[in-house]
Amino acid sequence: MDRKITREMTIAQVLKLNPRSYHVLLRFGMFCMGCEIAHGERLDQAAIAHGVEIGRLLEELNRAQ
Repeated sequence: MDRKITREMTIAQVLKLNPRSYHVLLRFGMFCMGCEIAHGERLDQAAIAHGVEIGRLLEELNRAQ
């Protein structure tokens, strides 16, 4: 997959780009994939809200591609 997941993407965009990201998000305690927030909240905003280090999350998400 050529497109890299970035902090500016919404959770919904991440999941559309790579559905396997679902499992990574779950491991980080981010369970909001099916809610309306997933369409408007950027990944970096979600990371802050869940106390997740964004660099580590991005690394794992991009590795899952």
